[in-house]
Amino acid sequence: MLPHQKPPEMIIFLRHCPRRFPRAGMALCVAAIVGLSAGSAAAQNCFFFFCPPGSQPGWQGTPVPDRQGEPVRPFFSGGDLPYSTIYAESNGEPFPVPALRLSDVDPTYLRKSVYYATDEPPGTIVIDPQRHFLYLVEGGGRAIRYGVGVGRSGFEWSGVATIHNKQEWPDWYPPKEMIERQPELRRVMSDLQSGVGMHGGPGNPLGARALYLWQGNKDTLFRIHGTVEPWTIGKNVSSGCIRMINQDVIDLYERAPVGARVLVLSSRANALRP
Repeated sequence: MLPHQKPPEMIIFLRHCPRRFPRAGMALCVAAIVGLSAGSAAAQNCFFFFCPPGSQPGWQGTPVPDRQGEPVRPFFSGGDLPYSTIYAESNGEPFPVPALRLSDVDPTYLRKSVYYATDEPPGTIVIDPQRHFLYLVEGGGRAIRYGVGVGRSGFEWSGVATIHNKQEWPDWYPPKEMIERQPELRRVMSDLQSGVGMHGGPGNPLGARALYLWQGNKDTLFRIHGTVEPWTIGKNVSSGCIRMINQDVIDLYERAPVGARVLVLSSRANALRP
């Protein structure tokens, strides 16, 4: 399938996240599964896990190779900076953004500049859920490629949207069905202006930024957002939203304006990608 072709649907997979904690007193880990149907408020929230920092071991497995014969280079904003600098702690935010522990993420999914042949115009975001990549098209046959975490199952969504609005350190409003199924969530919720939710901050599952995807005048209820669990990048872990390393979603937030086109490829697509 060529990058400019529009697939009829996106299939996303969802299931429970088995996790173990070394101490019973560690922070709450919640896995909530929300059914999605047309018009259901449950669709608007991703599937999240509340886990203590450092409780998850680093990524396991063999890095996914890049397309043979096509050079790939790390994306650096200037100079010859290592990833330890690109993903360093940031104190210039309303809340601290911890440094990424590079051992937590398969290096395949760290930010890179790659060759990417597409008919999409510069500024378009192309998401390939099968390969766990998000591409920001630059033109001239190149794109910035970010690793992402995607959904697990049960959610279908057609592939084209636009960025309707963007938020820094967004609040999270889990649907009523999720709270009813997992009443322990109430311990980390409070009454906010728009309902029961969690204030934006370092413990919020949406991370440092959120980009809200609409189709025409309708909210798709899917988001591109950060994460407090960088070790889930490159995995099928959410209920449809696209999660990114916080440093990466901050970078994308600055580059992608409101109104940018977002093309989500089918998870069944077998097109060759860099």
